[in-house]
Amino acid sequence: MRHSDVKADPFPPEPIAVRRWDAIDVARGVAILAMIVYHFSWDLSFLQLIATNILQVPAWRWFARGIAGSFLILSGVGLVLAHAKGFNGKSFLTRLIKVGGAALAVTVATYVAFPESYIFFGILHCIAVSGVLALPFLRLPPVVTLAAAALCLAAPWVLTNAALDAPWLDWLGLGSTDPVTNDYVPIFPWFGLVLIGVAAGRVLLARQETMSLAGWRSRDRLSGLLIWAGRKSLPIYLTHQIILLGILYVILQIVGPNRMAEAQPFMIQCEATCLQNAQPQTCRSLCSCTVETLRQSDLWQKVLTNTTTAEDQTRISRTAQQCLRQRPPS
Repeated sequence: MRHSDVKADPFPPEPIAVRRWDAIDVARGVAILAMIVYHFSWDLSFLQLIATNILQVPAWRWFARGIAGSFLILSGVGLVLAHAKGFNGKSFLTRLIKVGGAALAVTVATYVAFPESYIFFGILHCIAVSGVLALPFLRLPPVVTLAAAALCLAAPWVLTNAALDAPWLDWLGLGSTDPVTNDYVPIFPWFGLVLIGVAAGRVLLARQETMSLAGWRSRDRLSGLLIWAGRKSLPIYLTHQIILLGILYVILQIVGPNRMAEAQPFMIQCEATCLQNAQPQTCRSLCSCTVETLRQSDLWQKVLTNTTTAEDQTRISRTAQQCLRQRPPS
């Protein structure tokens, strides 16, 4: 029999298929590091230690989406590798219980801390549910999986309907409005990224070059640290915000909030009222003057705590008028 007549095994040898890949752990470690960077910045903004509200900056929003997407793609690849030589029910259930339990813990903890914006279907919820939904695709051709992924990614643009706005359907992501929550990763479109990971994993295992990638081992401190983070991604995810918020809260008590961030809600309201009768540049100058004047009075604390009375509002209006009279003519 000629060598060309032998059909290649679509999967690499079993030792390669089932061993832990350092390369995948490095990728997961990079995603964990990026997540910590984002959450650190979010915490600074949330605690008003910086003037920037990162939720209003498009680049930060895309950065967060990229991080979530990387975790989901890697979860799809990992699912393929974990069951490369057949479905391992015990391993799957163990992982599902760990991730599902962690997701439930996140929901409970955020409900206590942020009852009006708690996380009911975030990244961990999506990974847990997607792991179950992706099982049928583990043995389907990658092209079929990619087609399903494309449908998932397109669903929010073609299947969105107000009839799906019921709270118990928010996990689908097909309602006409997004719910108020600190982390929202619904099945559509995000399950599509898990399927892309599944398809990528199937393609990787079918290629001879995969053997060298699977056999790569870390030999430097940086990649070793990333591998450690990648292998401890779940406990790091569950604990890093507690640590970051705890440290930054202590710092907040020492240095106090950023002056610009602290004044931002008042500035937004002041400028919105002013813009009805004046130009943006005039309004910004006027409101900045009003803020600085109010800081020197007993009114500022009432403004910050939103406890001003009708009499206080009159005093604030008089302060703004005084600033307007002091403004040099343009």
